[in-house]
Amino acid sequence: MKNKALIVIDLQNGLNGLFQLNEVLASVNQRITDYRKNHLPIIFIQHEDEELVPNSPAWQLFDELDAREEDFYIGKTHANSFFKTTLRKLLDEHNITELEFCGAQTEYCVDTTIRMAHGLGYRNFMKKGLSTTFNNDLLDAKTIIQHHENLWNGRFLTFI
Repeated sequence: MKNKALIVIDLQNGLNGLFQLNEVLASVNQRITDYRKNHLPIIFIQHEDEELVPNSPAWQLFDELDAREEDFYIGKTHANSFFKTTLRKLLDEHNITELEFCGAQTEYCVDTTIRMAHGLGYRNFMKKGLSTTFNNDLLDAKTIIQHHENLWNGRFLTFI
């Protein structure tokens, strides 16, 4: 179990209005608590763009998250958390081979990162309901999440 890390993707202030945000944050904090008890790494990924400017209030993680100084923080500019970031180097340095994912947005950054991690050979896990997104013009957030969880299950990750 020592080769496992929790990846928390884009749970940032600028993404207010996410589906069931309070419930997701509470459950993510429970996963964080479990990882802390087992002395396992927690990695926060923060998206950076013209709306989520580094160090701006919108870029900051939600205050409700149990993020601490000893955790790892990685900025990204692409939906893929591995693209032009230090994530893979960090995972290699800590001999991490298993990743548990949670965060936002289900159909963009979470999905892209899960699929990339799978392609890189990581064993991936998630607790159902721990990704979130917004309603869009075609689908409501609940349907988007259910659709992606169905696609991921047994193909790209294992639900715990």
